[in-house]
Amino acid sequence: MLRDLTLPHPLPFRTGEAVLRRAAEQDADALIALLADDAVSSARGDRARPEDRGLYTSALRDILASDSNDLLIAETADGVAATFQLTLIPGMARRGASRLLVEAVRVRSDLRSAGLGSALMRWVTDAAAPQLGAGLVQLTSDAARVDAHRFYERLGFAGSHIGFKYSVAETSEPDASPGSGATLSSS
Repeated sequence: MLRDLTLPHPLPFRTGEAVLRRAAEQDADALIALLADDAVSSARGDRARPEDRGLYTSALRDILASDSNDLLIAETADGVAATFQLTLIPGMARRGASRLLVEAVRVRSDLRSAGLGSALMRWVTDAAAPQLGAGLVQLTSDAARVDAHRFYERLGFAGSHIGFKYSVAETSEPDASPGSGATLSSS
């Protein structure tokens, strides 16, 4: 967990107010539902299947146990409304600047375009990054998320880089290292 973050934090947005706080294990089902409530995530396999719950809860525990990561939730009177992950990355480039990586931003579908996403990202750039000593806030966004790209650009983010991903194939074999005969694919 990123201990220097001042949380919980009130988060007013255009149509209401939320409280920004750290996720906890008991939030797992709400977080899984947020991932499944997103068409791109759902297409990647985030479908809130009961048999996947253990994978999600294990990942949540790992994130919360890491000194360089945090998983945050915006909660309204109606429950969990949004989430995102922050990772602080020390770096050599840019004269040793640390970067604050924002990942998996999800806003509940009934609250999209209500100003909650803007309030979250303003908190990241105006409060979290300075508190953590980050000189740069960065994120990636799936190429299919054209509306999200416009959203981030309106907030002052620049589409300055092209990102690449390499998907490592799942295997049930204990030795799936390169050269072991395991099949690797990318998408």
